[in-house]
Amino acid sequence: MTSRTYHAPRLVKPVGPTDHMRGAHDAPVTLVEYGDYQCPFCGAAHPTVKEILDLEPNTVRFVFRHFPITTIHPFAEIAAEAAEAAGAQRKFWAMHDWIY
Repeated sequence: MTSRTYHAPRLVKPVGPTDHMRGAHDAPVTLVEYGDYQCPFCGAAHPTVKEILDLEPNTVRFVFRHFPITTIHPFAEIAAEAAEAAGAQRKFWAMHDWIY
């Protein structure tokens, strides 16, 4: 039998007060998405993430971090900037949902 060492996953940048979060701040599960508003896979995941948060509001928190891939998505950075501008008016999630 071979022994294995388990290394708990960790984020290089821990989730903090500057992140955009949905769900309970003390939830035992944190889902972090590095998203690109023009990415079709991120867009396809969006309704599923919302459904998980609706089903498990006290168990899961969702953190969104911008990761626009401008080399293939020319409008992703502009969309991220629009979401941040909305965030400055406390409307990040409304803009986030509207963009997706």
